[in-house]
Amino acid sequence: MTDQGLRPFLEKLEASGSLHRVDRKVDLEYEISAVLGLRGKGPAQLFQNVRGHGMPVVGNLLNSRARFEEALDIAAGELDAHCIAALKSPVPPVIVSDGPVQEETVNLPFDIGKVLPVPYWFEHEAGPYITAGVIIAKHPDTGKRNVSIARLRLEGGSRMMAGIAKNHHLAIMAERARQLEHDLEIAVVLGNHAAVMLGSQLYLGLGDDEFDTVGAILGEPLRLVKCKTVDLEVPAEAEIVIEAVLKPGELIDEGAVSEFPGFYVRYGPGIAVEAKCITHRRDAIYQAILPGFAPEHCLLGGVAIGVTVCHALQKIIPSVRRVFVTEGGMGRLHAVISMHRPALGEAKRAIIAAMGQVNLFKLVIAVEDDIDPEDWTEVEWSLAARFRGHEDMIVLPGMKADRCDPVHENLTVTKIGMVATTRPGDGNSGTRSEFVRPRLDVLERVKRELDAY
Repeated sequence: MTDQGLRPFLEKLEASGSLHRVDRKVDLEYEISAVLGLRGKGPAQLFQNVRGHGMPVVGNLLNSRARFEEALDIAAGELDAHCIAALKSPVPPVIVSDGPVQEETVNLPFDIGKVLPVPYWFEHEAGPYITAGVIIAKHPDTGKRNVSIARLRLEGGSRMMAGIAKNHHLAIMAERARQLEHDLEIAVVLGNHAAVMLGSQLYLGLGDDEFDTVGAILGEPLRLVKCKTVDLEVPAEAEIVIEAVLKPGELIDEGAVSEFPGFYVRYGPGIAVEAKCITHRRDAIYQAILPGFAPEHCLLGGVAIGVTVCHALQKIIPSVRRVFVTEGGMGRLHAVISMHRPALGEAKRAIIAAMGQVNLFKLVIAVEDDIDPEDWTEVEWSLAARFRGHEDMIVLPGMKADRCDPVHENLTVTKIGMVATTRPGDGNSGTRSEFVRPRLDVLERVKRELDAY
C-alpha cells in the first residue's frame, strides 16, 4: 500500500533540493503571495514560521509537468498517457475506518482564520481565500459524488463564501438543493496527494465520480474515511478537512477577485457556506495555490483539460495523439493538438470537436506528431512550413465564450483554428514533409556516442 498523502512528495522534493524552507517569519497578508509569485517556477516553498499560526504553509508544489510526474512516480514525458489510461480503467475508492486526517477535531464555535493560516492574495480582494481546497459533495437527487475545486473566502467565524462558476457541476448541485429548499453538504479537503488534485480538475460527466479516476492514477483504490458531521467521505491521508454546508438560498457579494488571466473580475454574489467542524493531522501542513496567472494555478487546470479532451477526441479521431493546453494561453484558452498523418479535413474536425468539448478554447492549432506541442518554436515552425492561410484557417465569430475569457463581449468571442499539418502529396517532390538529416545509421551511432565527441 502506498502512502496516499502529501508528505512523501515533500520528502522527495527535499531530497532532490526542490523544497525551499522559509524560516523567516511571514505575514498572511500578501507576503506569502509575493514570495510564491516571485518564485513561481522555482522550488516548492514551505513557510515554517507564519505570524500568528503554528501551522506551516506550503505552495508552488505542482508548478511544472515534471513535478506532477515526480509526485505520481511516473516516467518523464508520460503524464498525459498515464492519465488517459486512468480515464479508460477507473478504480473505485474504498472506505476505511479511520485516517490521520481525523487525528484532531475542532468543534464549533471556532474562527476558521484562527484555526487555519489562510493567506490574503491580492490587494483589491475583500478577504483571505482558500485556493487549494478540494470540495466533495453529493447530488441531492442521485447521491452521486462530485469532486472539484472552487475558491472559498473567509467571512469571519465559521462562515465562508464560495465562488463557483455557474456551469460547474457543484453549482448545478447547489441550485438543485436550492430548488428542494435545503442546504448542500460539502467537505473541503486541503493537503492532498497530486492524484487527488489532478482528478478534481478532470472534465467528466455529471454523476461520474472523479475518485474512480484518482484511484486509477494512483494504481490502487483511494482510501476514504467518513466525515463526522456530514454524510460524505474524504481522503483519509489528507492534511485538513472542513466539514460544512453550502447555503444556496443565501448569497454574499464577492466584489473584485483574481482570475487565471491575471486580472480582477467581478462575478457578483457567491454562495454562503457554514462550517460545522474541522479535522486535521496533529502536525498538519496547510496547502495553498497562488491564484491568478501563476504557473501552478494554470498548469493544474491545463493538464487535466488536455488529457480529458485527448481521451474524448481519440474515441472519434484515432489519429489524435495528444492535446497540449499552453501556459501562455492561461492553462485554459489555447491548445495544440498533435495528430499522426491526419486525412484531409480530419485536423479541422479535431479542432472543432475540441472547441465543442471545452467551451474555454478559443485558439486551437493542429500539428503532426513529428512536432513537440510543448515547444513553441516547433509549433511556429509548423505554421511557417505547413499552414496555408487561405485553406487552413478556421474563423468562428460569435461563438459562446466562458465568463472567464478576458475579451468576451456578451459571453461571445471569435474562435480560431489553424491546421499546420502535411497533406497527401506534400512529400512527392521530397520536400515539405521529410526533414533533412545525415544517413540514419550514422546519426543513431553518433547519438549513442555523443559524449565521446
